[in-house]
Amino acid sequence: MSSVEFLAGLKQLIKRIETNQSSVLTEEATKMSFIVPLFQLLGYDVFDSSEFVPEYTADVGTKKGEKVDYAVVINGEPTIIIEAKWCGESLEKHDSQLIRYFHATSAKFAILTNGIIYRFFTDLDDPNKMDEKPFLEINMLDLKDSHINELKKFAKENFDASKIFGSASELKYTNSTKQRIIQELENPSDGFIKFIISDVYDGVKVQRIIDDFRPIIKNAFTQYINELIDERLKRAMESQKASDIKAEPPADVSEVLEEAPSRIITTEEEIQAFYIVKGILSDTFPIESITYKDTESYFVVTFDNNVRKWICRLKLSEKIKYLILPAHDNKTTVINIASLNELYAHKQQILDSAKRFG
Repeated sequence: MSSVEFLAGLKQLIKRIETNQSSVLTEEATKMSFIVPLFQLLGYDVFDSSEFVPEYTADVGTKKGEKVDYAVVINGEPTIIIEAKWCGESLEKHDSQLIRYFHATSAKFAILTNGIIYRFFTDLDDPNKMDEKPFLEINMLDLKDSHINELKKFAKENFDASKIFGSASELKYTNSTKQRIIQELENPSDGFIKFIISDVYDGVKVQRIIDDFRPIIKNAFTQYINELIDERLKRAMESQKASDIKAEPPADVSEVLEEAPSRIITTEEEIQAFYIVKGILSDTFPIESITYKDTESYFVVTFDNNVRKWICRLKLSEKIKYLILPAHDNKTTVINIASLNELYAHKQQILDSAKRFG
């Protein structure tokens, strides 16, 4: 299966999950609606019980009749075991069950899933003993490009256990480090504050001083991230301008000169707003699919250059600035904004709007 076909299949599966999630009420329905289709998409013959084995026996010691929901068998050996739960069920506290199954089989990888969240485990810390923490977690309703690349590694045609295991360690510690950074950005710990101010503040780092620096450090990080985003947008805008300059002129320049002047003027602020929205969507959608259309009434961000597939509309003037988002029953939601930076506060709403088309 080509990458294009794989991506198209993933999009269809995600739409199915979004549409049917509330009506899938049992574990068995979750398996057949969400989980089995993913492994079929990965190239496994889900109807061949010698390759994709349901209710695989994983007897543990004297405890007989233990069965894991599915096992993917490669070269005659169970290589991936899958424990499935209902899509409305949390995966917390279910990994202990999977640990027993992992120990009882020769599987190298274990997956715990409710059809939406997929947690991937292996034995990095202790051979033949499943790690307590997954090396990879994927949310099908918040799929990143990096997640798609990792999923592809589990496709039948690409599967290489040694390569996946080799990259699992880096993935595990990268994700753990990222989560720790996020925690420190949202709520800097005392130890982190002490480390940061060690070269900034010469006085004694008593608790009062640490507490005083907490909002300062948090604000400094926020400003730095915003500056990075602004710089990225600036480079993108400069690149766009360069492309516009290099564009070929029309065959007959006189035709353009004779045209009536348009009353539509696309402002620098509108272009900046476009790149902010594009940046918000860039982790989820191909950037070339995010386009815009300027009208006399408002500036609209579109999907695939189709005005009927509008993601959001913007009205930007010196006196009035607002963001318009689609609502239910063909209605709209109007949100007043003081500056373009406030668009980031509505990131999830913008993403949800775009997901109607992508």
